[in-house]
Amino acid sequence: MVGDVRDRLEDGRRGDASTRSGAWPDARDPQTLGSTLDRLVGERGWEEPVAVGGAFGRWDAVVGPELAGHCVPETLTDGTLVVRAESTAWATQVRLLTSVLVRRLDEELGHGVVTKVVVRGPQGPSWRRGGRSAQGGRGPRDTYG
Repeated sequence: MVGDVRDRLEDGRRGDASTRSGAWPDARDPQTLGSTLDRLVGERGWEEPVAVGGAFGRWDAVVGPELAGHCVPETLTDGTLVVRAESTAWATQVRLLTSVLVRRLDEELGHGVVTKVVVRGPQGPSWRRGGRSAQGGRGPRDTYG
């Protein structure tokens, strides 16, 4: 009882200082989700993958709506970004814009994250049927043997 009164008189508050957070923010107080996620990303070293995922998720804002309407990012591995265009004409157009694209991604992701852009045209149909197929041999258009 006497110790409790003495605690109240000395610091103007009640209880042990190590078990309460008080009137001011403390590490033990509830944290916002954003600050908790930022701390987790920093501790795990996920800054670059999170930035890349964010850029892929908002591709139209990064490269512009017209270009984003005709090409999509596929992968980013070891600084090489693979972009798939909807037609060979758009693949050529994106190839001409690779320096602008790398500069824009440097602004968005940080310098050196994307060093090379590989542009691929539309994927042709696969002529393979079933789970097993013979290697080599006649192709789908080889009818005159």
